Amino acid sequence: MPRPKSPRFLAEYALFRFAVALLRILPIDVGADIVGRLVGWVAPWTSLHARALRNLAVAFPDWPDAKRLRVAAAMWRNTGRTFAEAMLLERIVRDTSRWEIEGREALERSLRRPGANIGITLHLGNWEMVGIACGICGGRLAGVYRAQRNPYLDRFILASRSPFYPAGLLVKGATRGSAPMASASIEIIKLLRSGGHLGVVCDQVDDACEFTVPFFGHEAKFTPAPAVFARSAGARVWIGRCVRRNHRARFLIEVKELRVERTSDRASDLRDATAAMACQFEQWIRETPEQWMWWQRRAISS
Repeated sequence: MPRPKSPRFLAEYALFRFAVALLRILPIDVGADIVGRLVGWVAPWTSLHARALRNLAVAFPDWPDAKRLRVAAAMWRNTGRTFAEAMLLERIVRDTSRWEIEGREALERSLRRPGANIGITLHLGNWEMVGIACGICGGRLAGVYRAQRNPYLDRFILASRSPFYPAGLLVKGATRGSAPMASASIEIIKLLRSGGHLGVVCDQVDDACEFTVPFFGHEAKFTPAPAVFARSAGARVWIGRCVRRNHRARFLIEVKELRVERTSDRASDLRDATAAMACQFEQWIRETPEQWMWWQRRAISS
């Protein structure tokens, strides 16, 4: 691994800050659209595009190749817009015409009560907006964060995201084959047992999971961490999605409660809750497949 102060890291950081500065002087939708088009042009030349098409073929074997290509192309544009919007979130949140929260009243009632809450979501639309919705509804959210290899980028991204996670950002492990949130588990349990609020993204493969659940007609391994934490801390679990509207930085955020049973059969409770999560994810992905990030390593991968 390059040294922390290597010229490559400094060059990456300088280029990134220049791009962010340009984005911040443009109208939100103009800057996001430029990045979306750029990513949409470059990405099909990468190996990640092939992975996205493989995942789409596993999920939708009856689709013709042309449809998978169209969805993949739209997905790359959505991915580019989302990356650009990550640097513009403060402006997006301030403009209340850009977002709507469905299920807001129930979430606000839960956040006002004593006790812990866990919010889970998937990489759909602009998923950062789901966590931000918790803050809008009165929660003090803690997030789970994977550190960047470049320490300069890492420091900048942390500073950009921290205002939306007033209870802190907990660093999770990055080693393949390990439980994604294992390194942050102690801090998470402390947070939840003190009545805190946690937000996590849960749609990636977890090789350490001891069971599988149905997902797009296959058996998949998702993290059972939300159910584990909910049982351990007596937390309520909320599942949410963010749907992009009209290819712009305008969003519908939907949240609803996900029941986690607490019977004497712990293993069955964890499996049932994780299966319910995967089932809801699949339903939402089928509604807007072009807004899910098919290019990452997914539980659906064959």
